[in-house]
Order: sequence, then C-alpha cells, then structure tokens
Amino acid sequence: MSDHLTVVDHPLVQHKLSLMREKETSTAVFRQLLREISQFLAYEVTRGLEMTTKRIETPMEAMDAPVLAGRKLALISILRAGNGLLDGMLELIPSARVGFVGLYRDEETLKPVQYYFKVPDAMDERMVIAVDPMLATGNSSVAAIDLLKDAGAKNIRFLCLLAAPEGIARMKEAHPDVPIVTASVDSHLNDNGYIVPGLGDAGDRMFGTK
Repeated sequence: MSDHLTVVDHPLVQHKLSLMREKETSTAVFRQLLREISQFLAYEVTRGLEMTTKRIETPMEAMDAPVLAGRKLALISILRAGNGLLDGMLELIPSARVGFVGLYRDEETLKPVQYYFKVPDAMDERMVIAVDPMLATGNSSVAAIDLLKDAGAKNIRFLCLLAAPEGIARMKEAHPDVPIVTASVDSHLNDNGYIVPGLGDAGDRMFGTK
C-alpha cells in the first residue's frame, strides 16, 4: 500500500476475482462478477470525495447532515473493456457524469491508438475516475490520462481490476499524481503484453468475443 497504489484486499473482492480468473467461467457470470467487484472498488476510489453539510429534517429533529460537495464526479471509461466497470459504478453513483476514451492497442508496436474521445464539461472542477479492467503495459492508460489532463482534469484517479508491476511503474513515472486502485497486482507481463496469471482478455471475456 502507498499513496500511489491501493490494493483492495477485501475477502469478497478476492473471492469474486478468483471466480473471474477461471477459464471455465461463462461470459454472463464474468460480466456479473465484474459489475459486483466494480462497486467494491468504487467504494474505495471515492473515499476522498469532498463533503459539506445540508440542513434536513429527520422524523425526530432538524440536523446538519453530510452530503457530497461540488461538481458531480466524472467516470471515464477507457473503451471497450472499461464499460464493464462503469456499469457497476453507475449503480452506486447514478448522478456521475460519464465520458469515454477510445484507444486500441496496435498489435505490432503495443502502442495505443486513439479513435474516440468525449468527456463531460468542467473537467477541472470534478474528481475524475478513469476505469479500465487491466493495467498491463500501462501505455494505453498513460495515453488516456494524457488526454484527460489535456481536457483540463486535475484530480484524477485510475481504477482497474488487475495490474501488472510494469504498468504500475509506467503510470507512476508518467503520472505520479494519479493514484491507482486495483483488486490485485499480478506477477508479470508475458511477451504479448498480457498480465500473468491474469484472466485473459477482459474485453473478450466480458463481451463473448475472440
């Protein structure tokens, strides 16, 4: 644990993640588990949200009750696999604004190529949470954070299901001001840039594609 990296080691998160890793787990079950885990991760990544108080009436008396302050936070899905985390998080934070960063990985160079970018306004006034199930090489994540900063975002967090040490190091080097929240730091990347032991391609397993 550090200021830059938080591993959510809650027993339910770890149990659900183990089920997701199993290659026999079906697309439907994989998707449901991802939705459930995303809510635990969202709970952790939103700890620093600013609070204020609001005068309310309970059935017993008036009180100054804690409520969220400032602009609605922005959830940014790094397409396409980020949408699996996004769905569960929106159940927990339905008022959040949503943006999308479309990046695909060039299979030859392993470098990210941008094809879509649409984010909410006033990014400089929002807590921005970028979500992508896998932090592998870190190249696409770094590129996505670059784009978000270019759009004005200042308070950014990165949320992923699995991270490789290589990706964590790359992110820390490029964006030391962006905390990472993940459910697991796995062993390493293989020659194809996949996380090991990992769970395969999160997008393919979530959407039933190959």
